[in-house]
Amino acid sequence: MVLPAPRYRKPANDLRPALPPAQRSGYTSALASPGPFTEMEKLLAVTAIGPDRAGLVRDLSEVVTRSGCSIHESRMMALGSEFAMLMLVGGNWHAIGKLRERAAELQEATGLTITLRDASARPKVDAVPYLVDVVTLDHEGIVLGLSEFFASRGLEIAEMSTRRYNAPHTGAIMFSVQMTVNVPASVHMASLREEFFAYCDAENLDAVLEPAQR
Repeated sequence: MVLPAPRYRKPANDLRPALPPAQRSGYTSALASPGPFTEMEKLLAVTAIGPDRAGLVRDLSEVVTRSGCSIHESRMMALGSEFAMLMLVGGNWHAIGKLRERAAELQEATGLTITLRDASARPKVDAVPYLVDVVTLDHEGIVLGLSEFFASRGLEIAEMSTRRYNAPHTGAIMFSVQMTVNVPASVHMASLREEFFAYCDAENLDAVLEPAQR
């Protein structure tokens, strides 16, 4: 499939927030690729949230490692006064059993809320990941509108992050959205691109749509 050139709509006064390199590279980590997992490996999706403090990442990663498991993917961030962690963890049945026990002990000792769910590798799909970068004055319904746009076309949002911040110089409250959308090869990309930017124009959103680096 030939990928059309990305279209850019640069916001006035360069109000788009700088995106750290680590966050940009994180876009492509869990998209169309199912991941390098072994057939005998058991996977767990682990979530943990609790009051932010130094050492939370160490505590949880230590529990995973000492149980004999390994971290395949992770997302960690502060949400107000709370700290949230999402991890995809792999190990054999014995290691997974140890992890369940140690996670329960850590939850009781620290007050973290920890959830473990059985997971499986993502099936391989014939899709191209696209980066969507949107910035606008903050108002209600931004995420809802964008998610409805892609859902109504049967497109999967693989990753998304949002941020509210003050614009430099003016101090206006801005809202930015970065997401990765998996676009099947059967989708006519030129038409999707035109529909997306027409939507952004109607909603007064400054947007970038470009293929993700893989």
